[in-house]
Amino acid sequence: MNASAGVRVPALVVLLAVTGFVAVQAAPSDGHVIGIWPAGLATVVVLAADRRWRTPLTLVIMLLALATIWGGGRPAEVALGYALGIAAETCVAVRLLGRGHHGRPRLIDDSDLVRYFLATAAAGLVAGVVAALTSVLTGWGTPWFVGLGIGVAHWASQLCVVPVFARLPAHGAVARRRERVAQWLTILVVVPVVFIPRDFPSLAFVVIPLLAWTALRSRPMEALVQMWAVVGCAIAMTTFDLGPFAGAPALYGLDHDTRGVLLALYAATCALIVVPLVQRVGVHIATSRAARGERDRLQNVVRSTPGVAIIGTDPVGRVTLFNPGAESLLGYSAEEMLGSPIERLFSPESIRLKAAEVGVSDDFVSVVRALVDPAVGQTSLRFLRRDGEERDHVLTLSRITADDGATLGFVSTSEDVTERLQAENALKQAVERLRQVDAVKDAFVSSVSHELRTPITSIQGYLELLEDGSYGDLNAPQLNAVRRVAGNSRRLLGLIDDLLTLSKMQEESSIVVVERAFDLRLAVETGYGLVTPVLERRRLTMSLSLPSEPVPFLGDRDMVERLVVNLVGNAVKFTPDEGTVAVALEIDGEETLLRVTDTGIGIPLEEQQHLFQRFFRSELAQKHAIQGSGLGLSISRAVVERHRGTIDVVSDTGAGTTFVVRMPLVA
Repeated sequence: MNASAGVRVPALVVLLAVTGFVAVQAAPSDGHVIGIWPAGLATVVVLAADRRWRTPLTLVIMLLALATIWGGGRPAEVALGYALGIAAETCVAVRLLGRGHHGRPRLIDDSDLVRYFLATAAAGLVAGVVAALTSVLTGWGTPWFVGLGIGVAHWASQLCVVPVFARLPAHGAVARRRERVAQWLTILVVVPVVFIPRDFPSLAFVVIPLLAWTALRSRPMEALVQMWAVVGCAIAMTTFDLGPFAGAPALYGLDHDTRGVLLALYAATCALIVVPLVQRVGVHIATSRAARGERDRLQNVVRSTPGVAIIGTDPVGRVTLFNPGAESLLGYSAEEMLGSPIERLFSPESIRLKAAEVGVSDDFVSVVRALVDPAVGQTSLRFLRRDGEERDHVLTLSRITADDGATLGFVSTSEDVTERLQAENALKQAVERLRQVDAVKDAFVSSVSHELRTPITSIQGYLELLEDGSYGDLNAPQLNAVRRVAGNSRRLLGLIDDLLTLSKMQEESSIVVVERAFDLRLAVETGYGLVTPVLERRRLTMSLSLPSEPVPFLGDRDMVERLVVNLVGNAVKFTPDEGTVAVALEIDGEETLLRVTDTGIGIPLEEQQHLFQRFFRSELAQKHAIQGSGLGLSISRAVVERHRGTIDVVSDTGAGTTFVVRMPLVA
């Protein structure tokens, strides 16, 4: 037991003993009940203690009950029976009130209120049943009346005492100080007045509306204190044989114990009015606080979005919310728009176009019904500004409904996207113009390349005739000049072939590979052979390794040959004399593997990421004045990708280069 409980519990036990003794003494000496014994205080004593002390405390309470009842003049066996009943009802009340909680019981939400009603009723029932059994066993009074008197009295005690020590809703008084003073003055005046007459018991219930007034307007504890003041006054005046409850038995010819039953019922009525009202007011205030917090947060969100127009309407379309963002985007002030029909923000043409888009009749209501459908989501709509300008907005429209499904209104959030749409349209137009320019460029390159190829081929033919001596013998300087011209013409023809190939692969109609079955060895050997004429004036060691068995392949043979020419040609160009170029074709599972390896100048690591870009040439190639168009590797990668393959490179400066091409056997 902690320090605070160590002080509080003994104090409550002492209070229990005193009030228990007073209650028994106040009961009629010739009666069979014990007045309103403080059974509720017994429940509070046990709940206030640690769990390990609850059983001993229950025994202490039983002994106190036995002592006070026996000391009040009741027979020992009757006192023992009543004491056992008090101990039993205390156990029941503690068990029900303490379920799911430790320490003081709660009276905050509806479940707490239900638990409170159930526990107090069960406690009163147990006390009444045990008292009736005691009456049967001892012959003390009439069993049913003894059970009724004890049960009602203890039920009232539980109802009135437990809330005073419970955890109540935390809220201040709704009423101002002047109103609360008036409440107390009214109670102080009315209570004595209604309890003075002995012939009008019903007059006592005039106080009930005053207690309800306090419960609704004052702090929870203040309402309970006022309830206790009324109940205490009723008990005191009845004890001194004053008031309507004291005179009721004589007036109506009832048993003396009837006044205790009437007094207990009056106390229970007060508690049943005050406690639920205190709890409901607490729930209402907590809900109101939460609602105000949500409202404030919503208002902050609405005010802090200047770039978003948030507009709310009632069910018939009158504006109820017009945030600063809407004022900024649409030019109207909130004062101008509040209460106005929202339809004024849209031109008839805008509504007509939207109606045609969503497939409804061209009236505002039909368009709203269509746009509020959650399936529509975000949509575009033209808003009419105050200055008459129409602006494109991206809009989301939602319906606000009550718990029963009734429509409370609508809220829309929109953002002005006019400039964005204009920029998108301008970009689309620019892209279309670029596409047209690119198409013209491709057509021009293709046309010029075809036109250049014919005369250059003719020039090459005449140069070959000159080299062969068909037009007479040439001296050494002349022969050297002819060979230079022939070499440059071959380079120019290769460049034209590259341009034609690249143009062909960029044309959408030529993306599909012309698939034919062929022996891949022949394509590799042909491509390799096309490069060998260059070797006549070079001192390189060349090697070609092919499988002994045919390599069936499905694809475009011309493209594959072009791939081999480009890779082997590059290897020859970038490998100095006395170097080595090795070409090998292998089968690796379901793939073909073409490897071209050289011992040339290599490619710097930092440049390899740009290697397959069109017109890219490495710094080493430029430094060594190695001629080339920068298109060969770009074309090579395109060919490999058309055949659903991959191409990789392993190289470094001065360490040579290896290109590895993998393509599926069935491309």
